[in-house]
Amino acid sequence: MKIAIVGAGIVGVTTAYELARDGHAVTVFERRASAAEESSFANAGLLAPGLLRPWAAPGALGPARAPLLGRQALVRIASGATRADLAWLWRWRRNALQTSKGVLPPALAALEQLARYSHRRLHQTLETLQLDPETRRGGLVLLRSEAEHAALAPVLQLLRDAGVALHELDAEAARTIEPGLCPQTPLACALHLPGGELGNCRLFALMLRQAAQALGVEFMFGTTVRQLHTAPAGVELAGDTRPQRFDAIVLCAGGASAELLRPLGLRLPLAQLHGYTMSTPLRDELHAPLASVVDASQRISITRLGQRIRVAGGAELGHCATHHQPTLERMYQVLTGWFPGGAQLSAGAQVWRGSRAMLPDGLPVLGLSGQPGLWLNIGHGDSGWALASGCARVLSDLMAQRTPEVDHGALTMGRW
Repeated sequence: MKIAIVGAGIVGVTTAYELARDGHAVTVFERRASAAEESSFANAGLLAPGLLRPWAAPGALGPARAPLLGRQALVRIASGATRADLAWLWRWRRNALQTSKGVLPPALAALEQLARYSHRRLHQTLETLQLDPETRRGGLVLLRSEAEHAALAPVLQLLRDAGVALHELDAEAARTIEPGLCPQTPLACALHLPGGELGNCRLFALMLRQAAQALGVEFMFGTTVRQLHTAPAGVELAGDTRPQRFDAIVLCAGGASAELLRPLGLRLPLAQLHGYTMSTPLRDELHAPLASVVDASQRISITRLGQRIRVAGGAELGHCATHHQPTLERMYQVLTGWFPGGAQLSAGAQVWRGSRAMLPDGLPVLGLSGQPGLWLNIGHGDSGWALASGCARVLSDLMAQRTPEVDHGALTMGRW
């Protein structure tokens, strides 16, 4: 088939690669000048553990009862937040509270299964192409109190039932695995996930773009898709009134997807949840993380990417023209609290603010849109890097009328 993909973030690039491997003629349209320049540019880098990433799913990392206003807000409502954003937040918070009460929605099990499948698919691709996008193994979730530990019980049981390797450690054992952890910072216990992994998302996207091009994929950078057409399928580009025709279109445009779907009568509760990363050069191996750690109560991750340390945190709804300094200060405090002296902060950290298009149940939408010729691979939220390889393979199988290796029933457009 002749297929158009809209969006060249990590999801669009992996989808292009998988479809090209199946023998399709693929063209990717991207408004930016290169691949992975928006949500995939400088994200946290966490691939696994699936449900224990800070924003993987509502309530998965503990109770969602933190305030919505003030300096300690779990989700900050920026001045540009709309009524649709607030409605999304209400639904997200309702899902999170159910999880924290021990009522696990089916979405959590579906997300964990998809994340594990995607992890396997990613490694198959890395081995096939002989790539190493700064990957590292191992992950710790740090818990400052026993109450935090108790709140995670339902999710931990789900992970164990799924066969995920998970070890509960006391503070001393946790500091053996990550010896750079400050002994003065209070630590009640930790969760060790030996199968946890991190990697450089943008580096992998650029590597995979080259592999896709070698398979014949054409990337049209600096090209904005203004409108989608169905029956027959086509994309209308900015500055051109005549649509380009294709046998099928795959929408992988992140936050821009909702606007492109609206004229077709397709409405999704897709919100832009903004977050920050702070990347600093490594200063001292002995006081830096060896792999990745997640501070559960602060919803902040600290990862080691090559000779850099990357801190990720914060969640904002609504447009804000400037960076939110209290969020950045909290990220700095968490970094220096756990790993004092590990980062070279005097040289200045590189701060990035990105958005993640997220649905209130935490799951992406994958498969047919309900409109002829239009397929969807959107709404991955904080899990785009972790889910991209699996979602791309599932979509490719569906388009080839093959049964995917993983159940995708919870991911369809029909749930909305």
